[in-house]
Amino acid sequence: MTLFENPVIPGFSPDPSICRAGDDYYLATSSFEYVPGVPVRHSRDLVHWRLIGHALGRPDQLELADEVPSSCGVYAPTLRYHDGRFWMITTVVGGPGNVLVTAEDPAGPWSDPVPVDLPGIDPDLVWDERGDCWCVFSHGGIRAVRIDPETGRVLGEPVAMWSGSGLKYPEGPHLYRIGEWWYLLLSEGGTERGHAMSVARARTLPGPFEPHPDNPVLSHRSTSHPVQSTGHGDLVQAGDGTWWMVLLGTRPRGDTPEFHGMGRETFLVPVRWEDGWPLPESPELSCEAPALTPHPWPEEPTRDDFDAPELAPCWVSPRRMDPAAVRRGELPGHLVLHARAEGLDRPGGVFVGRRQQDADCSARSRIDTGADGRGGLAVRLDEAHHYQVEREGDTVRAVARIGPLRQTVAERRVGPGPVTLRIDVTTTGVLPPTVTVRPADPEAEPPSGLRIGGPDTLRLGHERADGTFEVLAELDGRYLTTEVAGGFTGRVIGMYATRGSAAFDWCELSRA
Repeated sequence: MTLFENPVIPGFSPDPSICRAGDDYYLATSSFEYVPGVPVRHSRDLVHWRLIGHALGRPDQLELADEVPSSCGVYAPTLRYHDGRFWMITTVVGGPGNVLVTAEDPAGPWSDPVPVDLPGIDPDLVWDERGDCWCVFSHGGIRAVRIDPETGRVLGEPVAMWSGSGLKYPEGPHLYRIGEWWYLLLSEGGTERGHAMSVARARTLPGPFEPHPDNPVLSHRSTSHPVQSTGHGDLVQAGDGTWWMVLLGTRPRGDTPEFHGMGRETFLVPVRWEDGWPLPESPELSCEAPALTPHPWPEEPTRDDFDAPELAPCWVSPRRMDPAAVRRGELPGHLVLHARAEGLDRPGGVFVGRRQQDADCSARSRIDTGADGRGGLAVRLDEAHHYQVEREGDTVRAVARIGPLRQTVAERRVGPGPVTLRIDVTTTGVLPPTVTVRPADPEAEPPSGLRIGGPDTLRLGHERADGTFEVLAELDGRYLTTEVAGGFTGRVIGMYATRGSAAFDWCELSRA
């Protein structure tokens, strides 16, 4: 038996949608306020995935205004292969709404976005036996309407479909024609710990739909399973006839209520059929692999020396990748960032980062801010939740922004010239809990295990000339988690400039 490790796409990669073209599989995920938008990945075996581009990768396709809040932007996409073309439809919240793009090659180029004049979020595309295209979406329940996918024109009035078993927030619908049935798969219960997946079927469109008698067919709510928030799945039939589902989940750590910092990740599970119903298995951390020829890709480089003419596709920025502020070629072999705002605490700050994909990792970068610049490395969840280690003049400082509070935690003078900044994230040697809950009797011994501790510790500092790590601050990782900050994203680690300019010779993010 060959096993694979879940999640198949670790780190902030929620709302996966999958399609198959021949022996190849392609997958798209949400990107929210980060651009380029809608990462597209390729696999030959459903287990190993490589990033090949973005469906909304050009500024003329997607650029968000500074006032668009964090966790708005690009919501759940649907990726489909039909009639020799790839189709991607999604919702840009705080932007043009529902849009559709197409491509002959999923690596791009993708077309200009076509607006689809429908309300709601999480649009899905499916073609019926007559060739008509249906768009299914979430808006006060699950609705469907025929559209012209070439022009985005809506053909008729949306009709109500099945909206789940009665839990809150029915969303993420996907409609499939399989055999003699139409199957409607959706998520409900909210995308947090109550997340669940349910399924119904109908002989014809738009229904009526018959729900599975044991809905929800998948949920880890109120369990101690290490994978939580399971839902928002999409089905695919492999080349050997087996069925699989990609779905999102989280891996919370620490003490109650447990915390996750890397966001909602993409998991893979087999699907069995019982009495004509598709039933997904539980997403385990280690599973039996599909019976497909294994096809691993070369490991992605952990270090970028910024020698290529274009940034690698793993690098993203909040809302826009401003070419006036993010410059390649200004200084050979460097990425030079020019500040647009005085801090990362407000929209408009210049930040270029990569998704955290390993629970234990180390970020390092060689930076020169000159006489007047300020910049550094940051672990970002949103404008109100991030940790920074930065260089300004002859000083290196560690800064924490937690909700309404911004604090310089420590600083130290260093010599002139470039310095290597570093942030380590570790799940071992985690900081002791900051709160101990004691019983009412002050003389009684505190109960063991009743404490509040974070999922990891972040150590911020710089490297000395001999390469040793000079730690300026150790910070509790729980404040950079969704359970504290809210929202739909995960940690992104990278470079920033908040005054003048900062030149980065290289930047690496590696497994510790």
